[in-house]
Amino acid sequence: MVSNTVPAAQGFGPNCMREQALAALAATAWPEKLERVRAIADDAVLDCQRVFAPLPGLPGHPPRPELVAPAQVRQRSMATQEGRAALLHALAHIEFNAVNLALDILWRFAGMPEAFYRDWLRVAREEAYHFDLLRQRLDALGHAYGDFPAHSGLWDMAERTQDDLLARLALVPRTLEARGLDASPMIRNKLAGAGDPDSAAIVDIILRDEIGHVAIGNHWYRQQCAQAGREPVACYAELARRYDAPRLRGPFNLEARRAAGFNEAELAALQAG
Repeated sequence: MVSNTVPAAQGFGPNCMREQALAALAATAWPEKLERVRAIADDAVLDCQRVFAPLPGLPGHPPRPELVAPAQVRQRSMATQEGRAALLHALAHIEFNAVNLALDILWRFAGMPEAFYRDWLRVAREEAYHFDLLRQRLDALGHAYGDFPAHSGLWDMAERTQDDLLARLALVPRTLEARGLDASPMIRNKLAGAGDPDSAAIVDIILRDEIGHVAIGNHWYRQQCAQAGREPVACYAELARRYDAPRLRGPFNLEARRAAGFNEAELAALQAG
């Protein structure tokens, strides 16, 4: 494996999709990160077998927001504009992390079919779109991304699974990101009930797209299970224990989860806890 590892600045240069994804992941300023994602072309060169050396300081993120432990992110009332802005800021930070997660799986894991990388490029683009929608809505409410503290729980799992693609697929898109399918209706209703239909409409867009993102995770998880001769439900339970994944609690959005490709055996295991 060492012989085909190259520094990120070498290889196929600016035309290589996976190298461009690594450069976007390393970008610290959010405008640059979004611009780098948008600049990755559908017809960019793909060398699926090339193993790239990581850049230092991944993932790139701006100096603000301040990153704190999840328990330190204070809940605010939806009855106030500041409370709604804090909620939108938390969602924006989740989407910012989701951009990084899609970019990371795109560059990090070599040896997959071309369709794998093109799927995660689509995810990166849509997560960047979600982030920008939320950022613009924050601006309209008199705030900016970085105004509130945030936590990095999504990225913590990415670090734990950086050497295990099967675990990454099981525990990021199918676990942490799938939690958004369950939470989105409640968040949407809170915003609408607080008299903020514009913010509620953004959550509707995010839920629509996230169903597709989780479906991509499900597709490639099953492909990897089949390749390894593993039964998906039992394999998921073993990986969740090994990597100390959070235990998921209901209520679950079963309709959205079915649309995202979870089968009845998986949903039964989920509800059984």
